[in-house]
Amino acid sequence: MSPLLAHGTVARILRRPRSIPGAVRASFALAPIGWWRRPPFLPLPDKRYWQFRLETSSGGEGTTPPSPDEVVEVVEWSQRMRQQRR
Repeated sequence: MSPLLAHGTVARILRRPRSIPGAVRASFALAPIGWWRRPPFLPLPDKRYWQFRLETSSGGEGTTPPSPDEVVEVVEWSQRMRQQRR
């Protein structure tokens, strides 16, 4: 199971309905090409890519998943940036 799903991130996003479109957009942006052809048939990022993203965002070994609050923060930040570009 994805670290994001295991740590209640989905539940946290669902509590903020305005964040749902941004979260969906982010999950597809991080998903590898052809994700629908491989189990678990979900748009989850490749493990190596995800580890790289964790290393570059918070340092360390890239093994500690972000907290649900951090994910919501990033999704909301991304949405604000997207709106400002319009």
